Amino acid sequence: MLNLDCPTVSGATLGENIAGVSVLDEEVIRPLERAYSADGGLAVLKGNLAEQGAIVKKAGVAASMLSFEGEAICFDSQEEACEGILAGKVKAGHVVVIRYEGPKGGPGMQEMLAPTSYIMGQGLGESVALITDGRFSGGTRGACIGHVSPEAAEGGTIGLLKDGDTITIDIQQRLLAVNLSSEELEKRRAVQQPFTPRITEGYLARYARMVQNASTGAVLE
Repeated sequence: MLNLDCPTVSGATLGENIAGVSVLDEEVIRPLERAYSADGGLAVLKGNLAEQGAIVKKAGVAASMLSFEGEAICFDSQEEACEGILAGKVKAGHVVVIRYEGPKGGPGMQEMLAPTSYIMGQGLGESVALITDGRFSGGTRGACIGHVSPEAAEGGTIGLLKDGDTITIDIQQRLLAVNLSSEELEKRRAVQQPFTPRITEGYLARYARMVQNASTGAVLE
């Protein structure tokens, strides 16, 4: 399953690097017939809320949260979300929406570790989901979906959500969707105010103008 001819930074190929080695502990590196999981630890979700994709670390999601439907509670920054969570605004059955934290909106992509930690700390890890156009570190666990693309700052659907909208998450089916008609979304888009950059001068302003969303790897145009 490996491309042994693939060159590596060592100057040797992958095959040359692993020639003659053996697995010392098959509980760490398992044989294929005894794989830890049938697929990888990450999953790409798509739907009308993430037409270009979103990422979830499904290996860190409780089985009871692999399929979840809840009401949106929306925050326009990580700081606003943290204040809301600590103030008790987030309840069981909510989908916390943190937007304008994508590459263009941030600008850059803050790590959303604080709000996820607060959700876990309040015992809501198996009753609350979180979606964001920001990113997560490898330490995040729970139904936390990041890299939502298109991001809010470029007019993505995540920016059109309102408190109380019903959001469906089905990780097994790779689905992330808001239960709104295309007509309703277009109505909201028609009255949506253009995004106002948080930084208007210097290198970060230029970055915000040129950067693409997370589905492209946040490369500059």
